[in-house]
Amino acid sequence: MKKFNICLFHYIANFTDGVSLEMNKWKKVLEEMGHTVHTCAGKFGSNEDFLVEEMYHHRPESRLLNFNTFKALKDYKTETIYRSELYRIAGIIEDKIQAIISKNKINLLIPQNVWSVAANPAVSIALTDIMRKNKIPALAHNHDFYFERIDGYSLTCSTAAELVDLYYPPRDKFARHVVINSLAQDQLLQRKGILSTVVPNTFDFEGGAWQSDDYNIDFRQRIGLDENDIFILQATRIVTRKGIELAIDFVKALNSKDRRKKFIERGLYDGRNFSENNRIVLVLAGYSIDDVTGRYKDLLYRKSKDLGIEAIFIEDMVGERRKKSGELKIYSLWDTYVYSDLITYPSLWEGWGNQLLEAIKAKKPLVLFEYPVYVADIKDKGLKTISLGNEIHGRDERGLVTLNSHVINAAADEAVDLLTFNDLRQDVVENNFKVGKKHFSLDALYIYLEYLLNALTQE
Repeated sequence: MKKFNICLFHYIANFTDGVSLEMNKWKKVLEEMGHTVHTCAGKFGSNEDFLVEEMYHHRPESRLLNFNTFKALKDYKTETIYRSELYRIAGIIEDKIQAIISKNKINLLIPQNVWSVAANPAVSIALTDIMRKNKIPALAHNHDFYFERIDGYSLTCSTAAELVDLYYPPRDKFARHVVINSLAQDQLLQRKGILSTVVPNTFDFEGGAWQSDDYNIDFRQRIGLDENDIFILQATRIVTRKGIELAIDFVKALNSKDRRKKFIERGLYDGRNFSENNRIVLVLAGYSIDDVTGRYKDLLYRKSKDLGIEAIFIEDMVGERRKKSGELKIYSLWDTYVYSDLITYPSLWEGWGNQLLEAIKAKKPLVLFEYPVYVADIKDKGLKTISLGNEIHGRDERGLVTLNSHVINAAADEAVDLLTFNDLRQDVVENNFKVGKKHFSLDALYIYLEYLLNALTQE
């Protein structure tokens, strides 16, 4: 196989969002295949490579372009001014990327979501122009599409419609497209006439188990948990489509008098005692910077307070990897799994679902809302989860989604058993680990990438 000099492109890199995590897996496997791999992004969480600050999707000008493309054209006096600004920033990004391409002799581009989700519209224009002018092949890894936005979208003007038609994603002989689920594959073909290959999210199931060590031994203490408290982990970013309000409802049900009595009488699965003074705590480890409204985290906080549920937000203590921030110890996302007792994953929509694989790797039981991609591509693989069903009942006075109470209560009853009966728990988590290893390992990713890169060399 031809060895490529590759550059991966994303708005951010080395953070705990799903695209960054999946991008790092691709990088690892591609390097194991003998390719040279670089990363170009607008912001790095660690190990900075090629930085192009204008690519960052949370810069003020990026946010304005995003809003005025997909919500309302109100921040520019005319469409002409909006268009001029869009292409001006695209030109700046293109010049900087071109310098990187030329200096480092890049001969394969791998855009990560920038040709699909459209969080920073100027990036897609720049990368498409780079591909065409240099005649460099591109293997686009499309995780989420603009048309999948759970809060909806509305193309605001002819320039916005043209942008989507030409660049999201581009139809081009140099571009091959990967999607992460069959629903997106069907939509891309119907909407754009573009054929694509499904490559599911994957995980390193061969690596060592995440476990307690000298670095993370104080984690429970640092976040204020007693050794015998029940630690419910919500590891996702804090954005509306993650349905985190359902995790709060679930923890409320788990905290009922009758269920607490069972914890006290039975003890916990690992031999810990649970007393009347022990708590059942929801710990939110993800960051909230991608919250479109800026209100979601506050709404979750207020809901948990109103329901009398203890929710701890620890995003300032968690990163993609361990490090020190001044005197503050930063734990990796994987450290949070080590000390958790159960994982909530109530997402309303996921392109695939990294946290699902993380829970499987950590061998922790999972409470899951059956989002569409899970039903279409994952459910039939044989995972054992605590289901929250797949239907939303309605919305509360805050606009947060709700489920029928019998669904929440049934899930809470099932969780009590998995938190108290160790044999049952081990049967569930070991089954899930075997399923994950069989279908979603890095070995599987190697096969997918080998096929895709061989196809590129034969064109």
